Amino acid sequence: MADILYKAMAKSLDIEENSFSGQLGDNPATHVRFNFYPPCSKRDKVLGLKPHSDRSNVTVILQDEEVEGLQIVKDEKWITVPAIPHALVVSLGAQMQIMSIGIFKSPLHRVVTNTDKLRISVAVFNEAVPEKEIGPVEALIDDKRPRLCRNVKNYAFLN
Repeated sequence: MADILYKAMAKSLDIEENSFSGQLGDNPATHVRFNFYPPCSKRDKVLGLKPHSDRSNVTVILQDEEVEGLQIVKDEKWITVPAIPHALVVSLGAQMQIMSIGIFKSPLHRVVTNTDKLRISVAVFNEAVPEKEIGPVEALIDDKRPRLCRNVKNYAFLN
């Protein structure tokens, strides 16, 4: 699924379809996290997950179908991502932001608790092989879009 996303993203930028996936190595790392957020009566004082941006390339999230909790920052305000049954949420991470020279952003997000109901979600992270160097896709760099960072190795591990 991640490879399909990488190819579609490359196509949307009119660059070679393996521009992103080609940097990740032959066997990119995949990590799965099962999240359990019990009900919390002090919702105003307890976060389910503190604000952060993912270090991965792509994170695919299967949210709880009934209980919302994932929030992203948009226009400097926290916006709740709606819980849509049978839908996947795709979030981009810092590695993709590096490769796309910031065209694709890694959103700041958090998870809030619910006072009455527990919430369960599953997140799947896709990352470059640690020894593989990733960097801005050369085809994206021009006078209007300069290189924003240097190439990095072990980005997910170090960050």
